Amino acid sequence: MTILIAYDGSDDAKAAIAFAGQILRGESAVVLTVWERLATTSARASAGLMMTIDGDTAGDEAIGEAMRKLARHGADLAREAGLDAVPRCEADSVAVWATIVDVADEIDATLIVTGTRGLGGVRSLLLGSTSDRVLHHTHRPVLVVPAPRTNA
Repeated sequence: MTILIAYDGSDDAKAAIAFAGQILRGESAVVLTVWERLATTSARASAGLMMTIDGDTAGDEAIGEAMRKLARHGADLAREAGLDAVPRCEADSVAVWATIVDVADEIDATLIVTGTRGLGGVRSLLLGSTSDRVLHHTHRPVLVVPAPRTNA
């Protein structure tokens, strides 16, 4: 069994790793961090899809290194949770959810694990979410784990 765990460093993603470790202890896992190149962000901005950020190779290299470090941190957390985990980092070409689905297919993942940011109501309807899109665009089982409740 190979598990693909989407990891962005959020509390929700950490909760997903911890839960996966509880129920899937000892299984192989790929902890995937997906990031968006600045040039892609700029191209989308020029199409009016989001605000402009100047894309440059040096900036992409710096962000890529930070994201690789984040993926390694996620894999460390997964190993601490009892999984046989390795990190993986990918720059997305279309959307984060699409990259997650593509990597799951590439590694023939038995299960995709992701956190949820808990968006609800109209906000969720308008924005969608990575976990929702993964769930609806893959033929693989998906486990969506919410962050633990806080007393805030």
